[in-house]
Amino acid sequence: MQQNVNKAVLAYGMVAVIFAMGAITVEGYTSVFSIRAILVIASFLIIAAAGQTLVMLIGGIDLSIPFVVGFANVAVAQLSSQGIPFGVAMIITFALSLAVGMFNGALSSVLRVHPLIITLGTGTALLGAVLLWTRGYPTGSAPAYISDFVSIGQSIGPIPVPMLVPATLLLALLLFLLERRTLLGRQIFAYGSNPTAAPLVRISSLKVWVFCFGASALLASVTGVLLLGFSGAAFADVGRHYLFQTIAAAVIGGTALSGGQGGITGTVAGALVLTQLNTVLIGLGFDQSIVQALLGVLIVCVVAIYGRQPHLRTAI
Repeated sequence: MQQNVNKAVLAYGMVAVIFAMGAITVEGYTSVFSIRAILVIASFLIIAAAGQTLVMLIGGIDLSIPFVVGFANVAVAQLSSQGIPFGVAMIITFALSLAVGMFNGALSSVLRVHPLIITLGTGTALLGAVLLWTRGYPTGSAPAYISDFVSIGQSIGPIPVPMLVPATLLLALLLFLLERRTLLGRQIFAYGSNPTAAPLVRISSLKVWVFCFGASALLASVTGVLLLGFSGAAFADVGRHYLFQTIAAAVIGGTALSGGQGGITGTVAGALVLTQLNTVLIGLGFDQSIVQALLGVLIVCVVAIYGRQPHLRTAI
């Protein structure tokens, strides 16, 4: 537990350092609009990465996240454009995404196949199906209340941020309580720490895998719907940036790829690190391809550092 806290503290230290760098080197970086934009963009990543964090806590990886984000973005717009009330369209989209995630978890657990293969396959199939349905030209848009919920220009009374930001913090708090204060949370950490010993203390592999992958897909679909309100139009490839960024945010925040260590607290910091770093580099005039390369180097360095530490099960 102390190791997890130390990594999270280090991640928040990185947030502070990058913010200071941006304030010194990028004009307007500390303006209200700039900070508000960073918080909004980071919120999308936090929501998507929260699900990836749960999956990583049990030693898995969910590669279907970008595909589910794109599916939800297109499906909810297409359904609403066909006369279905937007709220009903959201429920249908969330239910389908949840079913896909639960299927991923169940299949990985029962067949004991690495989730990399299953999630990549189901994610690709899901997005392919929705592209066939829309013939590559999705229609529809989000209603005003969704756009206002995520708009950078919106405020909550005197607080200059849209409702998305406090809602994301509330989600992080609820997940923190789930991880640290519930039986299911303790089972997730226990399973990730030692999946071999977990069944001996009556922890169901199927239960934790279905829950974590189901939650991951559900949160990815929420991200997709919110991005529809942010962009104003459906786009099947909208989730492509969330493939490795969700993993990177969790790893930077201290969640171990091998499972059993980390949590949402560090993931919030990891998402802020990536969003700020991306903003600073673009503000300094770097080309987007160079920015992606530098972010990749950061991810490799963090994984290399954390990967040298022994798995928690060696200490149990």
